[in-house]
Amino acid sequence: MRTINITNEKKRDAQVCMEAVRKPSNIRRVLENGEEYVNIKVLKQNVALAFETLSKNYADLTEMGHAILEGDPEIDMELIGKKITGTQKLYLDQDNKIAYRVNMTQIIKDPLGREKERRDLAKVMSNVTGESIVQWTGQKFPKSATIRKFVFQHKLQIKHISGLTYDFLYDMAKNLHESDSLMFIGGGKKGSDPLILTQGGEPYRGFLEGRISGDAYCLILHLTNMEVKGVQA
Repeated sequence: MRTINITNEKKRDAQVCMEAVRKPSNIRRVLENGEEYVNIKVLKQNVALAFETLSKNYADLTEMGHAILEGDPEIDMELIGKKITGTQKLYLDQDNKIAYRVNMTQIIKDPLGREKERRDLAKVMSNVTGESIVQWTGQKFPKSATIRKFVFQHKLQIKHISGLTYDFLYDMAKNLHESDSLMFIGGGKKGSDPLILTQGGEPYRGFLEGRISGDAYCLILHLTNMEVKGVQA
């Protein structure tokens, strides 16, 4: 469970938890005989048997084609089709060796999906934990107006970790519930910086939504990096 340092309207800060809450689906998928089906991963290919690797062993594609017809060098009968678990993502260089130092590139595209620019992806640090504090800016937006202005890509639930942080978050949720609004929150001393949840992560603008019912509360952090704009004639 990830943590976040956040202030309230009195500029008092506390470290609390945040997590994505996914509602389980009521849809149950079964096989024809009624049994539950299980997703598995199987090994389809490996680097040594890939087309680029095999092609280096033959004079041309014709020779390679004959070899495939006669001996199936592209298939390892002992490995292909085996179940695999515990996979880990790795980056390879042009020689199919593990790359230990990777420079990420950000590709900027226009609304039609055409590439406009390429630039090195800055490895910015997270600004929601450690010494960084997410600021309660005091800028409230009516819910009805906010959902028409921004496209929210993600949402996280903010949760207490003790009795003191329960009171801290409940008061925030009550404030927003009674005003029927979302609170803009941000990083930096003035709260004007976008939120970066993980190192090198996507910058987002954050909006807090609060709901209460008796002694129970729900505090939701909505994240967006996309603003809805009107169509110009």
